[in-house]
Amino acid sequence: MKLDVQIDPHIEESIIRIIAKELNEDIQKLIRLISEPNHSYILGSKEHELSILEPTTIIRIFSESGKVYAKTDSGEYLLRLRLYELDEQLDKRIFVRISNSEIINLKKVKSFDLNFTGTICVHLKNGDTTFVSRRYVSKIKKVLGI
Repeated sequence: MKLDVQIDPHIEESIIRIIAKELNEDIQKLIRLISEPNHSYILGSKEHELSILEPTTIIRIFSESGKVYAKTDSGEYLLRLRLYELDEQLDKRIFVRISNSEIINLKKVKSFDLNFTGTICVHLKNGDTTFVSRRYVSKIKKVLGI
């Protein structure tokens, strides 16, 4: 795939043009990436205070008792979005779903322990430990390239 960028100070609005032989999966991913709104923050509440959370500060997102929380180094925040909405919104290269109730930030992972039968133990840099559910083991192995 080639990339051609042309800078023209006379253009009022930017134009993105894709020229391809066929509409394949890579082109469809590129179209979705370009056309989807890019949310660079997530709103979370803690102790009756609403905070803007940068996705890079989030260690893990999990659901518990019907509510969704984001854990950061500065604590846990209650989120208004559902887990599936966050899964769609977050960068798939950094955030990965490891169970029906949890998404982790791969940049906050210390190690993966494959010794557990049928599942994977995830050790996070903040000292937390969590597990990849059996249903998501093959997905996480694909993401990790193992």
